Amino acid sequence: MLSYLGTFKLILQFTEDYPNKPPTVRFVSRMFHPNIYADGSICLDILQNQWSPIYDVAAILTSIQSLLCDPNPNSPANSEAARMFSENKREYNRRVREIVEQSWTAD
Repeated sequence: MLSYLGTFKLILQFTEDYPNKPPTVRFVSRMFHPNIYADGSICLDILQNQWSPIYDVAAILTSIQSLLCDPNPNSPANSEAARMFSENKREYNRRVREIVEQSWTAD
């Protein structure tokens, strides 16, 4: 598996219900990933139906980092990225590398 090192910005919004309800988390940076919607929101079980008050910010970020490295094409938020991840890994990796390289110069 190829690994690219990029810098991506996220917004984490906490309500008064935290830690009983998860924060809203979304990428501000442009992303190309099977489990990230066009608006930057993330399809991740611990941010939805598998949330537990034991999760802190570090656990959330670790889970997101893991998802970035190991996409789940069976739960696609971006169908193009999911299809490419499954059917054309070379092109998928090229698109991811492009996004990562853009992250190096983004504000």
